[in-house]
Amino acid sequence: MNDKISWEAQEYVQRSKNAGWYVGLVFIGLALAAGALFLGWWSFAILIVVSVFALIVYTVRPPRVLKYTLSDRGLAEGSRIYEYKNYKSFGVLKDGEHFAIVLTPRKRFSGRVTVYFPENQGEAIVDAFGARLPMEEVKLDFIDKLIKFLRI
Repeated sequence: MNDKISWEAQEYVQRSKNAGWYVGLVFIGLALAAGALFLGWWSFAILIVVSVFALIVYTVRPPRVLKYTLSDRGLAEGSRIYEYKNYKSFGVLKDGEHFAIVLTPRKRFSGRVTVYFPENQGEAIVDAFGARLPMEEVKLDFIDKLIKFLRI
């Protein structure tokens, strides 16, 4: 691949949440913290409160728009490079109206890399990955389905 392919995309899909979602999250967090305090698990109660606060901050923060570039070496996300040699395959995932490339790592305990791309550049991006890695069908795993269900 002599030509570099570049695009910009959000780092993740932001799902809409109403006030009820936040009220439910706080209510569940307070219930869990109260249960932990009742059992005398002080550190767990603090962990729950901090986790609820962090989740609220994370969900309110808008996703960053990242610049991606495909080259002979791999996929560059800003200054970080995901080299082809570290991945055994890739797949295309359609998440509602959004499309993403999912890179499956060679190492057993490494996480998959999901990169969203604009539909109008999809063919060129998939062809570029296909020239370097085998394509496999990818599906949402349990954690991905849970995150989508919870709209995180």
